Amino acid sequence: MFNIALLGAGRIGQVHAVNIAAHKETALYAVVDPNPLNAQALSDKYRARIQTVEEVMNDPDVHAVLIASATDTHADLIELAAKSGKAIFCEKPVHLDIARVRDCLTVVEQQQVPLFVGFNRRYDPQFRRVKTLAEEGRIGKAESLLIISRDPLPPPAEYVRVSGGMFRDMTIHDFDMACFIMGEKPVSVFAQGSNLVDPAIGKEGDIDTAFVVLKFASGAMATIVNSRRSGYGYDQRLELHGAKGVLSAGNIRENMVEQWTDEGCLAAKPEHFFLQRYRDAYAAEWCHFVDVLNGRTQPECTGTDGERALYLADKALESLAQGKEITL
Repeated sequence: MFNIALLGAGRIGQVHAVNIAAHKETALYAVVDPNPLNAQALSDKYRARIQTVEEVMNDPDVHAVLIASATDTHADLIELAAKSGKAIFCEKPVHLDIARVRDCLTVVEQQQVPLFVGFNRRYDPQFRRVKTLAEEGRIGKAESLLIISRDPLPPPAEYVRVSGGMFRDMTIHDFDMACFIMGEKPVSVFAQGSNLVDPAIGKEGDIDTAFVVLKFASGAMATIVNSRRSGYGYDQRLELHGAKGVLSAGNIRENMVEQWTDEGCLAAKPEHFFLQRYRDAYAAEWCHFVDVLNGRTQPECTGTDGERALYLADKALESLAQGKEITL
């Protein structure tokens, strides 16, 4: 049984707490959060102790940490955990500044501890099957990838202000997915964006609608379509086209019942938010991390993957500002 310290007991931390407690090989041993009410709620629910960061790092009974705290704390906590010999699961991103990410990853490499970065969409069963079938050669050589990701509603401007912007906060998932599905690194990026959804987002200097094209060394391309608004639920789809056919993964709907009559056809909307849509993905990525703890595998999504996704976000911003394709 591995004892896990959860650093961050907010919304995403609560999701991870469920999966830690549900896995037969892990226990929620400790909770750290600056909000005492959040920490106490999880402590009461899972009989976990409330500790400080320092106590966690010095506790020999803590085998691993799961970092689900505010983004600007991630790199510092990763370094502390690495120097304390703890295995590390960290929610994306490692940091919003690429130089800080690289410094952090240097410390991890020096300490030789496992670091897993939580790009959970890799573990969605539907997207995972697209990847598996593509690797089996079912559609021949991959030629183009389309990723559609639209949030149901825009975030508040206060969040946008500290999030790093759309590309670093939202599109970063899609940058990682594009590299994961295609199995190669992009050689160029071209981005276009607008502020169409909420004027308050524009006042913060950000966009809420974007198209990004990645070109790969093989000549294949990936197109990412993003919007901070859908009006009909959490829109998450992808389509991979190859020389012999196409693989597509559609939305997960609130229910699969359809009503067909002379008056028309009715079907349920996509599930409303990421906590519902990616419930299985969060559980699956935790299972992978437990395999890492057991020495059965190495982290599949590493700090290097996190660095690459942030690099692509930075270069997409550069392309947006300059209005041209950026060579990587």
